Amino acid sequence: MVASPPFRRVLVANRGEIAVRICRGLRELGIESVAVHSEADRRCAHVLAADHAFALGGNSAAESYLDIGKILAAAKAMDVQAIHPGYGFLSENAQFARAVRDAGLVFLGPKPEAMERLGSKKAAREEAQRVGVPVIPGMEQDPGDAGLIEFAQKIGMPVMVKASAGGGGRGMRLVERVEDLAEALAAGRREAKVAFGDDRMILERAVFPARHIEIQLIGDRHGNVVSLHERECSVQRRHQKVLEESPSPVVDAALRARMGEAAVTLAKAVGYDNAGTAEFLVDDSGNFYFLEVNTRLQVEHPVTELVTGVDLVHLQVHVAAGGRLDELLAGRDLRPRGHAIEARVCAENPEAGYLPAAGTLRLVREPEGPGIRVDSGVYSGWEVPPFYDSMLAKIIVFAPDRATACARMSQALRDAVYLGIPTNIDFLRRIVDDPDFRAGRMSTDFLKHKPVLVQGPSAEPDDLALATAVLCQALAPARGSGNGGGGGVAASGARGTAVWQDLAGFRLFQEAR
Repeated sequence: MVASPPFRRVLVANRGEIAVRICRGLRELGIESVAVHSEADRRCAHVLAADHAFALGGNSAAESYLDIGKILAAAKAMDVQAIHPGYGFLSENAQFARAVRDAGLVFLGPKPEAMERLGSKKAAREEAQRVGVPVIPGMEQDPGDAGLIEFAQKIGMPVMVKASAGGGGRGMRLVERVEDLAEALAAGRREAKVAFGDDRMILERAVFPARHIEIQLIGDRHGNVVSLHERECSVQRRHQKVLEESPSPVVDAALRARMGEAAVTLAKAVGYDNAGTAEFLVDDSGNFYFLEVNTRLQVEHPVTELVTGVDLVHLQVHVAAGGRLDELLAGRDLRPRGHAIEARVCAENPEAGYLPAAGTLRLVREPEGPGIRVDSGVYSGWEVPPFYDSMLAKIIVFAPDRATACARMSQALRDAVYLGIPTNIDFLRRIVDDPDFRAGRMSTDFLKHKPVLVQGPSAEPDDLALATAVLCQALAPARGSGNGGGGGVAASGARGTAVWQDLAGFRLFQEAR
């Protein structure tokens, strides 16, 4: 007998690929989904994927996805029982989580009290120190620029200055000289004020070379917390993740157990009760230091799902409805198996300083095949708006081992087509094909030491030529079939002609006479 769904209808307070992914997870559980959208997103993929849609109006995030009043009004109008925040936007906003609860709805994330105890870097560091989780030497309070500069001189340079209230690399600066600290603090405060409405800063000793390793957590409302092991997130640009994988190439069973125990201890200490991630830096000696907790579902959650066989969105729904992890995961072998890698496809130009892009996607062709998963929020003909984060999709691969996963990702990126606006596809492929990446030799400054990976070729092919190549590939006979043609070339008589030459009225080049 199939159990009744824990909720009848859930509103997804987000957009793009993560909203599409959540709608899919809800549908698998027999739950109706409600998409909300701005005016710019009225034809976005998540609106088409949901069972119902509700227009919030406006274009900017502040006018739509960040407006708590509008989100709650939509929830009331659509008669939902719960709200899933996705990631970004209001996902780590304790005020929003509390407002959802006060409205008589279920928030598919941690309770606001736990978010408040872990939501800021300052509060999370203090909680970690209280329960004995190792932290990087630093200052949690903000006594002003003069006090932070004095503390930096005391612990020694280099240091990291960070926004107390935020994440995603916003407000973060690596400072190697004392004389640069004042400028870095001023710039960090400006960025943090815009991003989080809070310009307080903290300061930590810089640990490098280091690897960025995070532990996926899931807790329930009965005091149970489970570690779903680590993800390696060391390949970053401007303190934002580019590629993620699980398991880490350098984490053995002993280190995995120690880090998992530390993350679970911290989560239990604050009564954590949904999906979350504890982030750490690991030095060359295997020492790990707590960074922060992301009190939400992470962008990179698919790699954990693939190596553990656990659907994190399903678990979020079940524990929010009162389910017990010891029952939900009973009999499951949660040890990581195989290897998974995720690449974030973004509308940006790495060769031009990661300049974000907007405009019409003329052609989208996403990779398929064994071991390939694509979490996408785009389609051919969609107008990418300039108002939101630049991520378009995530390409995730799974294989029995890391070497095979790397090869599979490289091919998947070659097969991926997003024409019409600049994307980082070629940049991602260059990283995956790099010998040091293939060997697992990474640190958080990986790209800093490999500018050639960012710069790329001096000239990019024209979109029309790329579109033609895609069409030719699609129409080409199978390799080894027919007259012996293969690789996109069909034999035609004695001289052989490219497949496009057989298409009346479609010529990229004139045939030589």
